Formats: sequence, structure tokens, C-alpha cells
Amino acid sequence: MAVSIVVPVRNEAENIVPLIEEISAALDGRWAYEIIYVNDGSTDATAERLAVAMKRWPNLRQLKHAVSSGQSAAVRSGVRAARGTIVATLDGDGQNNPAFLPDLIRAVERGGMRVGLAAGQRVGRKDTGFKRFQSRAANAIRSAILHDGTRDTGCGLKAFRREVFLMMPYFDGLHRFLPALVRREGYDIAYVDVIDRPRRSGVSNYGFFDRLWIGIMDLLGVWWLIRRKKPTPVVTEVTST
Repeated sequence: MAVSIVVPVRNEAENIVPLIEEISAALDGRWAYEIIYVNDGSTDATAERLAVAMKRWPNLRQLKHAVSSGQSAAVRSGVRAARGTIVATLDGDGQNNPAFLPDLIRAVERGGMRVGLAAGQRVGRKDTGFKRFQSRAANAIRSAILHDGTRDTGCGLKAFRREVFLMMPYFDGLHRFLPALVRREGYDIAYVDVIDRPRRSGVSNYGFFDRLWIGIMDLLGVWWLIRRKKPTPVVTEVTST
């Protein structure tokens, strides 16, 4: 298995099949891959739709959280269960276009061990004016404090080496700070412009307070982690001659 696609979802029943069809169209014939949907405590028909879809797509897996634990927890569950050496993520609401997955995966492959993350950077945002303002403000504050060189960390389209992700300190909100934490470990970031599109159906399951107030505390925590980072030692094993 070369690639694992991880899709965190909560109450996205109507978006399940159309998105899987798009993922398959983007990746079939390019890599040996699996699709892992992490059902984050959905209370609608998400589980049932995934169960039916698994009969059509044998490379589809479903992980379930007994209760909703948040997007970062869902991504982490998917990465831990992944069999691929490269993991790509996207949101389950249809706003992230799977057609950009190959560009992200190839960016990680071309970068070798130097590139730890390929991050999607949204252009042509389809959110409300308030949500775009909120994202611009959050990105400006984050960039000024963390100096992570990234204009948009909120895009769900990302690809990274599984082993690099598992090196990251886990906390709720981790997915919004991956560029800064990957740089902290000494890796480079590749950036890929992606075109945003409207949500197909339903409403956002992660709201204003999840994005703002909790994010302020996370930002201070990540700033502290970066300041406390010591150089990674070069380790060699000495064997008897």
C-alpha cells in the first residue's frame, strides 16, 4: 500500500458517495491506495452509507468514534490505522476537490526525505464573508507568532509521510498547526494551490468557538513547543569489531 486517504466526517451522509467517486477517479491507476473514513460520532446515516459503499469499493475502510472527539482526533485515528507510507487528508464535506490529491502526493514523493508535508493553499474561497475574514485574521496572527511561512493552514487538503505525522505531539487542534510542527522537526513544506468550492450539502460541524477561542490557547502552546525544541541528535549505533 503506497497511499492512504484519510477523510474525517461527522454527519456527512449525503456527501459520502459523491466524494468517494471523486477520490477514486483521481487516484485509480496511479497508486495502490486505500480510503479511510473516520466517522466521528455521527448521528445521521453516515455509518449506514459507508457500510453500503464498502461493498462497492473494497479499498474503503470505516473507523468509528463512539462519541464525537473532534477533527484532529479523527485525523489521528485515521493516520494511526493507515497502511500507506504517504497519507493524504481532505474534509468530508466536498469543499476540498480530490482532483488535487495527485499533486499533493507527488510533491511529497519528489521531495524525498527532505519534504515532510505538502499543504494545500486555497484560492477562490467559497465561504461566507465572515468566515473568510475570520480565516484571514487567524492566519495573520498565527503567521506573525509562529513564522511558519504558510498563508493558509485551514485547508483540509494535505499530504505527508505517515512516520512524520506520528512524530508530532498530539493535541486537539493539531491539524491546524501541522506546517509549524513539521518545520519544528526539521522538514521542509511543499505548497500546492488548490481551488476551493462550495459545500455540497449539510452544514459545518466545527464552528466559530472551535476555530477561535480554543485556537488561541493552541497557538500559545505551539509557540512554547517551538521555543523549547532542542536540536535532534545524530544517533549512530556502535557495534563490536
